[in-house]
Amino acid sequence: MAGASAGGAATPAGSRLSIGQVLSKLTGDFPALTSSKLRFLEVQGIVSPERTSSGYRKFSSSDVERLRLALTLQRDHYLPLSVIREHLDQLDEGDSPGPPEIPASIHPRGRSLSRAELLSETSASPRLLDEALALGLLSPAERYDDAALSLLRSLVALERHGIDPRHVRAMRQSAEREAALVEAALGPLLRRSDPASRARASELAPELAARLDEVRAQFVREALDRILSS
Repeated sequence: MAGASAGGAATPAGSRLSIGQVLSKLTGDFPALTSSKLRFLEVQGIVSPERTSSGYRKFSSSDVERLRLALTLQRDHYLPLSVIREHLDQLDEGDSPGPPEIPASIHPRGRSLSRAELLSETSASPRLLDEALALGLLSPAERYDDAALSLLRSLVALERHGIDPRHVRAMRQSAEREAALVEAALGPLLRRSDPASRARASELAPELAARLDEVRAQFVREALDRILSS
C-alpha cells in the first residue's frame, strides 16, 4: 500500500509523521477523527506506528493509507474493525481481495462448555461456581462460552489470595453503572435507526469503555501506592 494519500499532500518515502500531522492529513475527509480514535485504531491492529525513544508515535505513509482506507470502509460500508483489519492485511501480503463484506455474525462462535467441562478447564470448585452464579457474576446456562471461562479462571486465581466472589460483586455493579454512562453518552446515536449512526455507536462504545478502564486503573494504582507507602 504505497503512494500518496488521496485528499492530502504526498508524504516523502521514508518520512514519519506525528499523530498531529496524521490528523491534519485525514480530518478533511473525516472531520470526527481525533487523536483518541487514532490510538484506538492502533490498539485494534489497524496500524502499528513506530515509537521514538521518548515513546512518541511516528506514522509512515503506508500507515496513513491504511488509516484512510479503514476509515472509509467504516464510514461507507459500516464494517467492523475485525473485517477491515483482515482485508488490510490481505492487501499488505500482495493479495487482491474483493470488497470486504460484513459476515453473518461479527461475533465468532467461541467454545461451548458444559458445567463439568467449565469446572475441569478452570480447576474451579463446584462451590465457587455456584457462588458466582448465585451472586450474578455468571449467568446460569446449559453451555458456557469463552467469557464465562475467562471470568471463572480469574475468580479461581483471586480465591487463592482470599478474594471471594462476594468481594467482587461490587465490581459487577460498578460495571453496570459504567455501561449506563456509555449508553447515556451514546444516546443521540442509539435513538437513530440509520445504519451509519448504529455503526458509529458500535465503534464508540468500546472506545469509551477503554477510557473508563484507564480512569479506574489509575484510581486503583493511586490507592495501592498510598497503601504500599504507608
